[in-house]
Amino acid sequence: MKTIKFLKPYYIPTLIIFVLIYIQVVYSDLALPDYMSKIINNGIINGSTSYILKTGGKMILVSFLGIVTSVITGFLASRVGAKIARDLRLKVYDKVINYDHTSIKKFGVASLITRTTNDIQQVQMFITIFLRMVVMAPVMAIGGIIKILDSNASMTWIVTVGVVALIILIAGIMSIAIPKFSKIQKLTDDLNLVTRENLTGMLVIRAFDKSAEENKKFDKVSKDITKTNLFVNKVMNIMSPGMTLIMNGVILLIMWFGAKNIDAGNLEVGDMMAYIQYSMQIIMSFLFISMMFVFMPRAIVSLKRIKEVLNTDNLVKDKKETKKFNPKDTTIKFKNVSFRYDDAVDDILTGLDFEAKSGEVTAFIGSTGSGKSTLIDLVPRFYDVSGGQILIDDIDIRDIKMHDLRDIIGYVPQKGVLFSGTIESNIKYANKKISNDDMKKAAKISCSEEFILTKPKKFKDEIAQGGTNVSGGQKQRLSIARAIASNPKIYIFDDSFSALDFKTESMIRDSLNKNLAKSTILIVAQRVSSIMHADKIVVLDEGKIVGIGKHEDLMHNCPIYKEIALSQLTEEEAMKGVIKHA
Repeated sequence: MKTIKFLKPYYIPTLIIFVLIYIQVVYSDLALPDYMSKIINNGIINGSTSYILKTGGKMILVSFLGIVTSVITGFLASRVGAKIARDLRLKVYDKVINYDHTSIKKFGVASLITRTTNDIQQVQMFITIFLRMVVMAPVMAIGGIIKILDSNASMTWIVTVGVVALIILIAGIMSIAIPKFSKIQKLTDDLNLVTRENLTGMLVIRAFDKSAEENKKFDKVSKDITKTNLFVNKVMNIMSPGMTLIMNGVILLIMWFGAKNIDAGNLEVGDMMAYIQYSMQIIMSFLFISMMFVFMPRAIVSLKRIKEVLNTDNLVKDKKETKKFNPKDTTIKFKNVSFRYDDAVDDILTGLDFEAKSGEVTAFIGSTGSGKSTLIDLVPRFYDVSGGQILIDDIDIRDIKMHDLRDIIGYVPQKGVLFSGTIESNIKYANKKISNDDMKKAAKISCSEEFILTKPKKFKDEIAQGGTNVSGGQKQRLSIARAIASNPKIYIFDDSFSALDFKTESMIRDSLNKNLAKSTILIVAQRVSSIMHADKIVVLDEGKIVGIGKHEDLMHNCPIYKEIALSQLTEEEAMKGVIKHA
């Protein structure tokens, strides 16, 4: 039903294509050999110039009809193929853009890019050829066979031998080539993956002087896909000389036995020429079918890969019936929360019980891999809990529409991500209707204003793709400004101060405390200095809470927190909660 609905807008243009192709084949391609036969038999042999001109004029008109219908069908077929590819690309992109983290990890970014581009391109090419050939080939083959049977059935066996030889040739080639098409698409994924990794990690590769090693890795993948493509192309290239051999063999046999029939008076020269033309049309129709077979296997592989993307349902999705959500109190409650990844055996988080109160700063700290980022990813429902509940205003977040939930959250990721455009477009990313005053206020709170005002065009200054023309610290400050500008009720900072120096970090913390006093603020940090003044600090170790409280309390009753603090600060700074060099 979904496929029928998707293709419904293309029914009428497809029907027009089929009608035009039928007209082209029946009234042009199949009619021309008849006219040629009549000109030879009744005009040239009998020396009738008027008959040649009259019949030749009809041939020109019929040929013109064939040209016009061929151009129109080519245009319509290409248009339909391009539009189907466009709509399919939009559906895949819309599906991928709404994937949860688990679904993205299942395919991998490189494979999703290949499926959205190369795979859809393969489907488009096949649709365009299919629309041209699906009517033309059968009608031409059947029409040619009928014409041959009407003209001289004594040489039908020659065409039969040619067709059988052609089928054997195509079947042999396809049986060797088809298994390789699936391998080519997989190798394309690998090539995309290596290319993406190398381009993303270019600075690291150069810093460690690993260019030669990475070149070898890329060269290996490139050679694998080149080798496979060359093998397939070599196999497919056998088809052209094979077809030529079969066609010329059929022509030779027809002329050999046709000449004998002419000599015996059983066949006219024009009929033999028409017979050759019809034989070629029959063989050409099988050639067209073989062309579909060339593209079909790869298109089928690509279509399966596209369907995998479209048929993969998100593990995190809205319920059919959701509750209205307009929270007065944005206190976040974790009740016996546990979480494990879809393909994992053990829980990443276990038995989490705490509250992040509205108007307070709740911070999370722990060693690498303790589950800090995973914990806060549960709040905007990037993942759903495996057990327990997360409540906001005493409503389970799974009972809330994700749009409504995320609408009250300002999220600042661990890695500052900017989009190509301007500083203004990046700060107003959450909502284009954000006023300029709110934008400037957000820039001031995030301490971005100081470097924005030094730019030639201020807020209109360009941001390059990926934010490559700003520093890491500037990226993080603009990411913080983007979250603040949307004026959410809950703020999530996932280690968002790591690229900032102590002075700038301290200024931003003070600014956040003054301007976001009524909001619920969640901060994940590696540095104790970033969270030591938080209202509540949650200490994690191996996915479990091992301490909750203020900095001073945890220094006395939480050994893990004390160990982390003393590894970063002097004992005097850690115990008093004052950073002298901040």
